[in-house]
Amino acid sequence: MIPYGRQSVSQADIDAVVEVLKSDYLTQGPAIERFETALAAYCGASHAVAVSNGTAALHLAMLALGVGEGSLVWTSPNSFVASANCARYCGADVDFVDIDPDSFNMSVPELAAKLELAAAVGRLPDVVIPVHHSGLPCDMVGIAALAERYGFTVVEDGCHALGGSYAAEKVGACAYSAMTVFSFHPVKPLTTGEGGAVLTNRTELATRVASLRSHGISRDPKLMPASSTPWYYKMVELGFNYRITDIQCALGTSQLTRLDEWVVRRRELAARYDRLLSDLPMHGQVNPAGRVSARHLYVVRMSADCRDDVGRAMRDADVLVNLHYAPIHLQPYYRELGFNPGDFPQAELYSREALTLPLYPAMSGADVDTVVSLLTSLV
Repeated sequence: MIPYGRQSVSQADIDAVVEVLKSDYLTQGPAIERFETALAAYCGASHAVAVSNGTAALHLAMLALGVGEGSLVWTSPNSFVASANCARYCGADVDFVDIDPDSFNMSVPELAAKLELAAAVGRLPDVVIPVHHSGLPCDMVGIAALAERYGFTVVEDGCHALGGSYAAEKVGACAYSAMTVFSFHPVKPLTTGEGGAVLTNRTELATRVASLRSHGISRDPKLMPASSTPWYYKMVELGFNYRITDIQCALGTSQLTRLDEWVVRRRELAARYDRLLSDLPMHGQVNPAGRVSARHLYVVRMSADCRDDVGRAMRDADVLVNLHYAPIHLQPYYRELGFNPGDFPQAELYSREALTLPLYPAMSGADVDTVVSLLTSLV
């Protein structure tokens, strides 16, 4: 059986976790700060705040920006539902920007056109969340230029893209955004089991995210009465229990030392796919110059007439292909908000043609050959 994704766990990872299990702290201890420091340094950001999962990271990023009732957030319809749900958790309205058919990412021309119309009716977005689909960074220079012109804040959904780079800056450096969020689910480039993080260069945002992840409770001496005891604390705002554990962070810190090696391996496997599939009637994601994909996923597009049959036959043969993603706006919940088929035609066409092939660092060249041989025979 060849899954579409699989974690890689080494003896060093196991030893790091066991060391924490034998320590005084399983949660709220020093392993969390070590992971946050290492992650921020790897990405080139000033701050990293580790949380319980990528969805929590998105939610806290919205809250830190003051997103709430009356706010408007735009994102890509070609993503996991969390990219939009995070705004709905805050009571905000959500809309989408159609994708580029080659990069599978938010289309900057579509964004520019939608912003022009929104400006004309006085309903511009407060936040735009571009999603780095499959690990390929969006056109962040183009998006940042529009953000400056129209006054919205950019939050990068980098849940696929840890290890990728844009214009020589690592995804997570926040060179073109206020914040970047990551997920550390087992199939992602790096795993903590479950987990996520918010990265930013703005101290006030990092401080707010850190407060919100732990019930909004503060032990800041400046907020305490002079006569307070060492265990005194104050709940200064309504927060959440979105904490990550030392156990998870020990795994993440260990895994981070091998991330670049894994990303190189993913690119090697993707290049093998590219070569072997070049004569078939399908195409993969186009990587524009200056953008280095983390290659979280390997997606091909083929005729919608055969995609479902091909996908079912491959799964029947224990090659567990998948779809990333069915359009968010066509999910039943979002249909009830007024979205309809035809609203974002490129994302809808993509969802009928796309097939995610297996890709993970432990795959062998022979595994790729097996996938390609089966796919070729079916197509």
